[in-house]
Amino acid sequence: MRMLRRYVARQVFAATALVFAALLFLFGFFDFIQELSDVGRGGYGLPLAALYVALSLPGRAYEILPVAALIGTLFALSQLVINSEYTVMRVSGMSMRNMAVSLTRIGVALSVITFLLGEVVAPLTEQAAQSLRFKATTSSNVVAQAFRSGLWVKDANKFVNVSRIMPETVIHDVHVYEFDDRFRLHTISHASRGEYQRDDLWVLHDVVQTRFEGTTTSVNEIAQWEWHSVLKPSILNVLMVVPEQMSVWDLYAYLEHLRANNQETVRYEIAMWQKIIYPFAVLVMMVLALPFANFQARSGGIGARIFTGIMLGLGFHLANRLFGHLGLLNAWPPLFSALTPMLGFLAAAIWMMRKVEKR
Repeated sequence: MRMLRRYVARQVFAATALVFAALLFLFGFFDFIQELSDVGRGGYGLPLAALYVALSLPGRAYEILPVAALIGTLFALSQLVINSEYTVMRVSGMSMRNMAVSLTRIGVALSVITFLLGEVVAPLTEQAAQSLRFKATTSSNVVAQAFRSGLWVKDANKFVNVSRIMPETVIHDVHVYEFDDRFRLHTISHASRGEYQRDDLWVLHDVVQTRFEGTTTSVNEIAQWEWHSVLKPSILNVLMVVPEQMSVWDLYAYLEHLRANNQETVRYEIAMWQKIIYPFAVLVMMVLALPFANFQARSGGIGARIFTGIMLGLGFHLANRLFGHLGLLNAWPPLFSALTPMLGFLAAAIWMMRKVEKR
């Protein structure tokens, strides 16, 4: 039995890797075609467009891996059926339940890969991709760079440091260093929070401003300060990602911030639970493919079964997005919104396996 499991694992891994590479290449090609419309803006040429697409691929890989696992498992099992190997396995004592357990063990490794892509690789490469694209396409004189201390922006004779960037164009812990024409430090302004209004206008709150004039220093406290700057939301997007692309840890930290300020948290709770649950979708997709392998090779219909599997994979992806939006609109419990699509497909897989076993 162990030898059969290893053989099935090799076949499924090989088929999944092939499908995964094909889908990743296809989506990367479409993304590259889309980027061609921006080629020529500033210094954004074909090499940078290709690099941008390459940096965006881990995020794509995270999204398509469950679908690739479903199609790859379908293809591998179909080949076993065509070659009568699956029939031999069933006669040798491997029940559908044993095969499901074998596929689950294979899926655990793919789930770990999915988790690492979504939590470690994709957030970093997506941020690097957005930063690369911004620097190449922007026509302003702004110079922006991200460090551990936050985002640093050069604005004429000012240097701006933003420690934390939150969605809805809210910045926290802002320092503005202003120099005179002789490059001497003139003013240091620190604000606890800033909100973008319009036309390069920010409103900074709880501002402490320190002025250096000759040998004297003065400190003023300002409750609200209207600040005009080239720092725009488009620049902040270099560091800020949408909730669906944030890591679980970042989502949890931001949720704590929202709760501390009595703000709405439903969207971010749904996103966090979806990020936690999504890697397990690989297991569900692989188990869902198993009932489709129980057919007679002489009866044909292999192409139709693979097509059905593709539609199921896309259906799961769309249902996952749909329930996220419905949960947000109807104020459903976040865990319910995130878990329902996967439980629904898992129930369908178990029902089909039992139906096949009764034949």
